[in-house]
Amino acid sequence: MTSISALEKIHLKGLFGDYGDKNEKDLLKISETKDLLIIQIVQYKNSSTSLESLKIDDLSLKNEALNVSSNFDTRILWNGPNNWLLVSKKKDLLKEIVRKFDENNFAVTNLSNSRAIIELEGENAKEVLKKGCPYNFNELKKDNCLNSTFNGMSVTIDLLDNNPNKIRIFTLRSFGESLYHSITDNCLEFGYKSI
Repeated sequence: MTSISALEKIHLKGLFGDYGDKNEKDLLKISETKDLLIIQIVQYKNSSTSLESLKIDDLSLKNEALNVSSNFDTRILWNGPNNWLLVSKKKDLLKEIVRKFDENNFAVTNLSNSRAIIELEGENAKEVLKKGCPYNFNELKKDNCLNSTFNGMSVTIDLLDNNPNKIRIFTLRSFGESLYHSITDNCLEFGYKSI
């Protein structure tokens, strides 16, 4: 069975907005990210399992606000106290997660097909997000993440890189089209390339 992307019918490729007098490499870039493993891991309050002994794809679960552990394939986002969102290109990690995180100490939920993911890249990426999100993006650094709202929609924002800014924005699949339209509308003044 083939999964259908949340943005399949609306994500159009091309140049949009105020791009006329600008070098294409200076434009914002918008893309949809698909086919990622997305797992929420929550440690129960009564759990006695030590997090130091648990690693996934050689990454630790850090219980520090805004923190992301990452390597080339996998990112583990702090989602709240004793709560993480694992995002990976390696779909086979699910077997390792289920084996290491027993149901007596952890709740493990596969969210892979329930999220729409938009990547925004460029120098003005944070400016686009400032228009719809109350967070102070001047403080957001590489390998930081946050949960917030964007124009009334719940989002998780993950800063993949800051030279130039590369930001991954997650929302519920049902909000995907609305988020896409909000993001692209906010990009028009800068000009953007949809890839």
